[in-house]
Amino acid sequence: MPPLTELTDEEVLERVARADEAALAEAYDRFGRVAYGLSFRILRDAALAEDAVQDAFLTVWRTAVSFDARRGKAATWIMTLVHRRAVDVVRREDRRRGQPLDDAPQGTGETTDETAAVREQRRAVQAALAQLSPDQREALELAYYGGLSQTELSERLGVPLGTVKSRMFAALAKLRELLGDDI
Repeated sequence: MPPLTELTDEEVLERVARADEAALAEAYDRFGRVAYGLSFRILRDAALAEDAVQDAFLTVWRTAVSFDARRGKAATWIMTLVHRRAVDVVRREDRRRGQPLDDAPQGTGETTDETAAVREQRRAVQAALAQLSPDQREALELAYYGGLSQTELSERLGVPLGTVKSRMFAALAKLRELLGDDI
């Protein structure tokens, strides 16, 4: 049997599927650095990025048997797992930060100028979004609120990647035009 370093990425995953720990280590050696870079770009936090990569490689270990080389490359499959895990962490952290702390001081119900300004900005953005075409609005909302990449948008919406890029570019240009210096 050839050394792991001489195997293709897909062959390494086949060995991982057979519970070969050395093959998992080889996969990590090949993709860990790039996986961390992707995770860090999404999370912007070193510790969370490391956790997301670790969780993703645990998923690789557990689900390598489901990898099908006829459907795509091993690198793509692994990076998709890393991306999904990082987005899951973003969503979890957003929910966690949104939950009130029991010891936090309770507001008096009075609104401040800052709160009013934020509300006004929110209204302006919502009004501007309402002026976009439905296709443009959907692409922006899925990308910014749903955390989807342009490639994922292309797959989800069933349109070419270039169409997604055009919609987003046009939508952002229109928002800039509509909002000007208001935001």
